[in-house]
Amino acid sequence: MIKSTIKPQTEHIAPSKPWLLRPRPLTFLMLLLLGVQFFVGIVTNLYVQVPAQHPGRDAGEYFSGVVQGVGWAVTQGPLALQIHAILGLLLLLTALLLIVVAYTTRGRVWKIVTPIGAVGILGAGFNGASFINYGHDFSSLLMASGFLIALVAYMFGIYFSQHRD
Repeated sequence: MIKSTIKPQTEHIAPSKPWLLRPRPLTFLMLLLLGVQFFVGIVTNLYVQVPAQHPGRDAGEYFSGVVQGVGWAVTQGPLALQIHAILGLLLLLTALLLIVVAYTTRGRVWKIVTPIGAVGILGAGFNGASFINYGHDFSSLLMASGFLIALVAYMFGIYFSQHRD
């Protein structure tokens, strides 16, 4: 009787990364959040009147005014504005996470689109804060433009990523 010295091969399955650490699924979440943010922003634009006086209003120093205005919007603003501001902060955190994930996965497309998307979100956020602090309509236009830049960047990422990460 001949003994076999060949061991059966077991297939090694590498554990997949959680969806939160892969660019495509995280970008789908980002696009969903951007869609919700767009809707809440329209509701805020149509139905919320920002009070004439609040912390950050007509701030002499822009960046401290942004902190004061956003802090007020999140904690004491009308409900739709609170949701809009909180979603904006969540979008910024998600954009930063996407950049980190993009640079850890070595995907060239993601390394290009995620910083562009983050700049769009950051621009939208600063102009949203400008709108509540100074009330200029062009700030609202720039906020919408930042949203569109982010939306298109992340859509390009989904479209041009060649493999599932």
